[in-house]
Amino acid sequence: MKSLRAALTGGGLVAAGMMGMNIAVYGFNVVAARLLVPRDFGALTALFGIILVGTVWALGLQAVTARRIAVDHDNRSAIISATVRTTLLVATTVGTVVAASTVVLTPALKLDSYLPVVLCGLALVPLTIMGAQCGIAQGQEQWGSLTAVYLANGFGRLIGGAAGLLVSATPTAAMVGLAIGSWLPVLVGARLLVGHGDAGERLSRRSLLREAVFSTHALLAYLVLSNMDSLIARNQFDQHDSGLYASGLILAKAALFFPQFVSVVVFPNLARATTHHARLRAVTLVAGFGVLAVAATAALPRVALILVGGEQYSEITGRLWLFALAGSTLAVVHLLVFEALARNAHGVVVLVWCAVLAVLASAYGIGVGITGLALTMAGVAVVLATAVYLVPMRSREPVSAS
Repeated sequence: MKSLRAALTGGGLVAAGMMGMNIAVYGFNVVAARLLVPRDFGALTALFGIILVGTVWALGLQAVTARRIAVDHDNRSAIISATVRTTLLVATTVGTVVAASTVVLTPALKLDSYLPVVLCGLALVPLTIMGAQCGIAQGQEQWGSLTAVYLANGFGRLIGGAAGLLVSATPTAAMVGLAIGSWLPVLVGARLLVGHGDAGERLSRRSLLREAVFSTHALLAYLVLSNMDSLIARNQFDQHDSGLYASGLILAKAALFFPQFVSVVVFPNLARATTHHARLRAVTLVAGFGVLAVAATAALPRVALILVGGEQYSEITGRLWLFALAGSTLAVVHLLVFEALARNAHGVVVLVWCAVLAVLASAYGIGVGITGLALTMAGVAVVLATAVYLVPMRSREPVSAS
């Protein structure tokens, strides 16, 4: 009973923190949608897609650190020490690679300047460090600390990004503010990274990096899948339709992000689980949130329109429920991918990449519009979630520390 109460308390804290973070990020999206014309908002949404895909290393470090601490809590100091030793290198590398990709991504996304993608790279440095902090807090089930970092992430983006837009209503100004605001969670969670010496058994940094690469690969595939439609819309649609699709994506991301607190809270238990019951309960809960989101959007489309930018996006009103459906099904996939990582089952990545190929084949092979792309994302996600759920559990490899 005591452990149940602790889990409920932790779940409530993390849910509140993630809800606050997502509301803040959503608030920034709404501010941007109202201050920018559809063309520029479509460009900013594409930049958000770059950042989300770029955070894959942060999520990989978080998953590996949380899993290792959860299954080997007595050796947590060595695990944290190894994480700290690798974080700065990984963060710097990620930021540099993304910034350098501007020579390719700027023309592909029809941006007016090379600077916004460079700013994406700069923002990813603190966001990657934040991933390590979240993994340390999550693995030790320090839900208060994790909540504080999540809230700082959301409000750092909201305050920084909105300030940039108020100075100049352009995607570049928004990215300057976002890059600065992304340092707030690092400052809030700084204590999680300090005070851990190498006393006792020293964990191999190479071992941690190897597992992080496998986790990052799976998460990269998932993030490509869950964000590729924003890039496809920017590349395939005219600038007006791209902006309309970006508006619908605000709702899709809300449906995707809201239930993610379930994945965070149950992750340590999933890492230690030996049966499928914990997974079934988690999937049922996330799917239930999705049903509510789709039903509410279908019943109140005009209210949903207010939430995604207002009357200038009214052409998308009748199709908003499709975006809620796509986001909700991707939320179930998110949970199942993290559950696979919790049990160290990295083979799930093959299924996710197959789903990516299916979306590409539909978008570029037969050609789709706004409705077709949203339906494609929802349909592929349903098939993928079913396939991932049916992947059998396997024995977990022990943590090595040498």
